[in-house]
Amino acid sequence: MKTGHKIWLVISGILLIVLGVTCIVRPAATLFTTAWLIGCFTLISGLSKLVFAFRTRFFLPNPGMRILSALFQIMIGFFFLGHKMFVALSLPMIFSLWVMTEGVVIAVQSFDYKKAGFGSWWALLLFGIAVVVLGCFGLRNIDVASKALSWMIGIGVIVVGLAYLLAVIGVNRFEKLEKEATAN
Repeated sequence: MKTGHKIWLVISGILLIVLGVTCIVRPAATLFTTAWLIGCFTLISGLSKLVFAFRTRFFLPNPGMRILSALFQIMIGFFFLGHKMFVALSLPMIFSLWVMTEGVVIAVQSFDYKKAGFGSWWALLLFGIAVVVLGCFGLRNIDVASKALSWMIGIGVIVVGLAYLLAVIGVNRFEKLEKEATAN
């Protein structure tokens, strides 16, 4: 790998780690940025869907439904961009509801694992119940859920940055081994 590529990978890794730490330190800013990104992605997705609907209207049935769906998605994108506060405040609640839903699914599926003969099915049941309790806690304590969401985003970004740095170390080791192998 060229040295310039490695340098850019190291810079990207360091910047991602800094961004991750910023997400953890500034949870409100993280939620507003996430809300803005959701608005942008929804708008771009709606515009892409609209282009697709118009380009395929002659050979796919029901173009009106795809166009209507695209226009609705575009409106949601503009709404999210115009109401970042609403989206930022909704994210912890949505996150908590998602966690609760996943907990219920895990708990219910644990009985399927029991029927299949999995000996630790009860651990899945306990995890499912714990996740439901955490989701309920998040709904009752939106500030805690906001911080938890920001921490999850921050930790995820930090891990990606660390992975980039480890990738450079790995490439360096592979190149060193390759040079030694060709020298012998």
